[in-house]
Amino acid sequence: MARNKEGLVLLLDVGPTMHNALPEIKKVCSMLIQKKLIYGKFDEVGVVVFGTQETDNELTKRKLPRGNFDGDYLDAIVVGMDMLIKKYQATNKGKKRLCLITNALCPIKDSCEGTKEDQVGTIAAQMSAHGMKMESVIVRGRLSGEGDQIIMDENDRLLNIFSEKTSAKAVYVESPTALLGAIKTRNISPVTIFRGDLELGSNMKIKVWVYKKTSEEKFPTLKKYSDKAPSTDRFATHEVKVDYEYKSVEDPNKVVPPEQRIKGYRYGPQVVPISSAEWDAVKFKPEKSVKLLGFTDASNIMRHYYMKDVNIFIPEPGNARAALAVSALARAMKEMNKVAILRCVWRQGQGSVVVGVLTPNISEKDSTPDSFYFNTLPFAEDVREFQFPSFSSFPASWQPNEQQQEAADNLVKMLDLAPSAKQEALLPDFTPNPILERFYRHLELKSKHPDAVVPPLDETLKTITEADPDLFSEKKNVIDAFSKSFELKENPRLKKSSKLLLREKPSGSDEELRYQDATNVLAVKPVKVEKIGDSSPVQDFEAMMSHRDSPDWVSKAIQDMKNKINSLIENFYDGDNHGKALECLLALRKGCILEQEPKQFNDFLRHLFNVSQEKKLRNFYESLIPRGLTLISKSEAIDSEVTDDEARNFLVKKELKIE
Repeated sequence: MARNKEGLVLLLDVGPTMHNALPEIKKVCSMLIQKKLIYGKFDEVGVVVFGTQETDNELTKRKLPRGNFDGDYLDAIVVGMDMLIKKYQATNKGKKRLCLITNALCPIKDSCEGTKEDQVGTIAAQMSAHGMKMESVIVRGRLSGEGDQIIMDENDRLLNIFSEKTSAKAVYVESPTALLGAIKTRNISPVTIFRGDLELGSNMKIKVWVYKKTSEEKFPTLKKYSDKAPSTDRFATHEVKVDYEYKSVEDPNKVVPPEQRIKGYRYGPQVVPISSAEWDAVKFKPEKSVKLLGFTDASNIMRHYYMKDVNIFIPEPGNARAALAVSALARAMKEMNKVAILRCVWRQGQGSVVVGVLTPNISEKDSTPDSFYFNTLPFAEDVREFQFPSFSSFPASWQPNEQQQEAADNLVKMLDLAPSAKQEALLPDFTPNPILERFYRHLELKSKHPDAVVPPLDETLKTITEADPDLFSEKKNVIDAFSKSFELKENPRLKKSSKLLLREKPSGSDEELRYQDATNVLAVKPVKVEKIGDSSPVQDFEAMMSHRDSPDWVSKAIQDMKNKINSLIENFYDGDNHGKALECLLALRKGCILEQEPKQFNDFLRHLFNVSQEKKLRNFYESLIPRGLTLISKSEAIDSEVTDDEARNFLVKKELKIE
């Protein structure tokens, strides 16, 4: 028997109240079978339908029958259990699963002995004894009809008993999209990535196991296929094998064997050869361990710092002391709003160290121990900082008024995925990847009809990839109000490119002459600014800063602008130089913020202050204040060492000693 072989029985309610949901249920079951064929070819699937008049549980039709009677889901569970017990006996423990799909609107029959709760408890005990798992998908909302609230509450309570007494869970869905993602179509066995000590200190260690909590689902591996085998050969594998040969440049006919090959790494214009022995010696080889580095406030770790997949730390199974220690630590961190920073080496011989944040996860169930979520944090090389100016720095005419803000607020509220009294749309746990789903459906279609064309996107998948047309139609007034609140104007600074003008070449002599004039203007190659002149220093500085053919241009532009400002200050008593020096200083400050060079500007401004003292230029110093020409702070450039308060008080605290 295959190690990961799973026996699955689908329990499908086909009674009258489920008819609206049957087309979607059929899609879900079909998708489940498709993934079994790809990922679990040894798995076996059985189907039980209830809500029909017949009692024969063999499914002889390819489509789901539509029943005329209210179904008893408890009877269906018993039948499904019996099928699994007879099929596998005591083998395959832990690999037997029941999947119940119903709306639970109909009452179950009274038990001959005891209460309904006793009957459910007995069935749950049998499920645990035979190592069975069960998941219940309860269809409600628009997929299901209206029902008696008392009956619904009773059924929900009975299904919850399974969750409490055995390995079972119940989920509620209200849309076709949620139904599509509610059933686990692929069975992935959890595998630990670490088993060992969580070291809080030299004398304090907790036994933990670490699993992956989330991991990106990727396309199945596609293999190369050969059609060279005879069509009559039933045992042909159609496999394609690829071999590589390395040949000498000097002698193309000579094959270079592996022992004569070596890897080389580019370093500037040259290639540096590094042998495998050297590379092995250079590799960092830390010892396997998970060590606590310290604690910090949860607010210090931004959500966008998280990298890669999420792991979960659980106490070692069966270790009561480990469970108690994890619970105490997790609850203390939760109460104090703290997170832990860990240094992790998951396995011996791992060539890298992971630093991450440990977040407490307090369980809501007594049967489930507390745990931690672990997210990898970036190193300095992994961080990408992009500085953008604050909206508050823009003039009032560029900022939204109350009417515009209200229109924008209403648009956001209209598109809320979690409106009150409704199930949240596109929940991650219930939203399948539409690209993968579409691939699997087309794969199944191609297996039956090799020449089939790609079908249009399924309506259920459209709800994931496209906006809800009914919602936009219903809230058209909100969208119109938002559109009318913002006037779009053409930006006069944007000119048409020469390519666009060539495509729009007009006909006729007058138009053609004007067209030729325009192309002649565009044909003039712009002059590359290489130094800051006297007539338009600010424009020259901006042009030099915009050069991207070499990083040296930024440094050169900043230095040239400093020299220009110093030159203007030397002749400051010239009336024209007063305003020009301030404009240049303002442009230099803006450029240093955009290019993340705060230190260059701050040091230069301090230098100017000293010059102002020496030359007794009180007018120049006083003119800096109203223009906001102060030091660049951390809020403007991340590399700045100046705080906001220091920048704000720089000019206020400076006093020129002028006799």
